[in-house]
Amino acid sequence: MTEPILQVARWFENEVLHASFNEAALRHEPAFLFFDEVQNLEDWAPQLKNLVDNHAVRALVTGSSSLQIAAGRDSLAGRVTTLDLGSLLLREIAELRWSHSETPRWPANGQSDLTSLEFWHEGLAQAAASRDVRLRAFEAFSRLGAYPIAHQTPEPSWPELSDYLAETVIRRVLQHDLPWAKKGRRADKALLEEVFRLSCRYAGQSPGPSVFVPDLRTILRKEYGWQRIRSVLRSLDATLLLRLIEPLELRLKRQTAPAKICLCDHALRAAWLQEEIPIDVEGLAKSPHLSDLAGRIVESVLGYFLASIPNLDVAYHPARTTEEEVDFIITVGTRRIPVEVKYRRRIDPFEDTRGLRAFLENTVYNAPLGLLVTLEDGVTVPDPRIVPISLSSLLWMR
Repeated sequence: MTEPILQVARWFENEVLHASFNEAALRHEPAFLFFDEVQNLEDWAPQLKNLVDNHAVRALVTGSSSLQIAAGRDSLAGRVTTLDLGSLLLREIAELRWSHSETPRWPANGQSDLTSLEFWHEGLAQAAASRDVRLRAFEAFSRLGAYPIAHQTPEPSWPELSDYLAETVIRRVLQHDLPWAKKGRRADKALLEEVFRLSCRYAGQSPGPSVFVPDLRTILRKEYGWQRIRSVLRSLDATLLLRLIEPLELRLKRQTAPAKICLCDHALRAAWLQEEIPIDVEGLAKSPHLSDLAGRIVESVLGYFLASIPNLDVAYHPARTTEEEVDFIITVGTRRIPVEVKYRRRIDPFEDTRGLRAFLENTVYNAPLGLLVTLEDGVTVPDPRIVPISLSSLLWMR
């Protein structure tokens, strides 16, 4: 076939509808067309543009390569809405494993409720009511990540899952999905792999040129400029292997801080670095020496979770001369919600909320409340503007 999308569509009109798409639409029987892995076809976007411009149809295009799907957006400008599907949500893990289903508190569309304390308190109440299944799902998430294959029956062993993630997810993206890597020299592929390896190592942090440049010089024995490295990071962001959370820019202040790196699934880090770090309560109780590293990984998990929500703007607030760092800032209209991660067993209600309180008291940010993301349930702080919420409860709300 020279134009497979158009030719298959014509076959569907002749052999299935026995009418044109426009005639069927006039009879109030519109056609819906579904194309899976369409990015593997040449010139798929111009064909789809011709189809939707001249026929009364709706089309859903799905594919496993976000970068190649995104390449067709230019041809479909003004006609396409893109939705990035990340790894499984915590509730989906519970439903897949134990058929437990319940309505999420976080709305699928519209984010105005996020600025209300009532919204968060109701979410906490719902999470408390589902505590047992929520913690079981979170333990499975901590141990195996959130790719669907990890939660099938029978459950794969970690060595099997690790090999699958490294070969089928990571190497497929690094070696096949990125066009310049596919055509590039061996040195380019080595750079790509090492930048991703360092991204895994510094997940949940904001390493800049002072980290990447000397590390790559030591590993690859070659000089790479920060602009080249940043271009590779942006390519990895486009593949959805990771998300780059940019610093908050406000009041015309020029922001020079590097982006914060958040992996799409902490299991990718474990598979690529061969380093398993638990983030659930029981796992950390057995390995308390990993608490600091677990806190960084939790920042990565939370950052990707927030960044994957449609129409939600997420940034982080780097430390300044007169202001402390805040891990994440959610922007809803003209209002901002600071989010601070304190992933430890003991929470100091004063010291651990210092950055949140400073942000809340600065009227220019227009912040109605702040979130303190913790390891365990039941944390309390005296400031009524701050909502302590465990990571598992926050993930359970969506």
